[in-house]
Amino acid sequence: MFGFIPHNIELYKLALIHKSASLVLDDGRTINNERLEYLGDAVIEAVTSDYIFIEFPDRDEGFMTQLRSKIVSRQSLNALAVELGLDRQVISNGGAAIAQKHIYGDAFEAMIGAIYLDQGYDFVNRLLINKIFLRHLNLERLTESETDFKSRLIEWCQKNHHRIAFRTEHGREYASNHPQFCCTVLIDGMEVGHGAGESKKEAEQQAAFSVAHYMTDEQCASLLDKMDRLTAT
Repeated sequence: MFGFIPHNIELYKLALIHKSASLVLDDGRTINNERLEYLGDAVIEAVTSDYIFIEFPDRDEGFMTQLRSKIVSRQSLNALAVELGLDRQVISNGGAAIAQKHIYGDAFEAMIGAIYLDQGYDFVNRLLINKIFLRHLNLERLTESETDFKSRLIEWCQKNHHRIAFRTEHGREYASNHPQFCCTVLIDGMEVGHGAGESKKEAEQQAAFSVAHYMTDEQCASLLDKMDRLTAT
């Protein structure tokens, strides 16, 4: 799949074990790919930063930060894992519901963590950039897509001198026992959007998207102007 022979195959086996299929050791401890996922996440972000810095020598920090967030997003890594065929190797016990939670992207992160431990940073840097990003990422499409709705909304509020806040709480998904985060966007103290997700970041993006999706900039401006007039009276 990645074009090389590993030194320690056990690391790669562990990278494919989702927490729903955790192995129980003799001492009672459970092991899965979560620790490798944590490590791989940091490695991917570091390599991606290198990649973007080299590919876009004339772009500013804001552009590079937004593009990096698109590349390392759960959706992007999940799609990348499926394209590489990693989804057929993941071991889990959860059926279709588990498969919808980006576990393939998590396994990809864990696999990168395993490669880092097995081969070192320089190797994983070359592998990600030369064999994965260059072959499977469409930078032009990514740069044109709008996924960081939170940053866009914050920038709009700053430009128009409005206060914005994201009120995020940990709760449970409607009609389900699966815990998740719920977020409300407040502009000048008024609730203007809601969102939910499996992480705080995802919930805030969904809440910001709800504002961006249902209201144009002109509509937002009109609504906020009306609120300003009400406040003044």
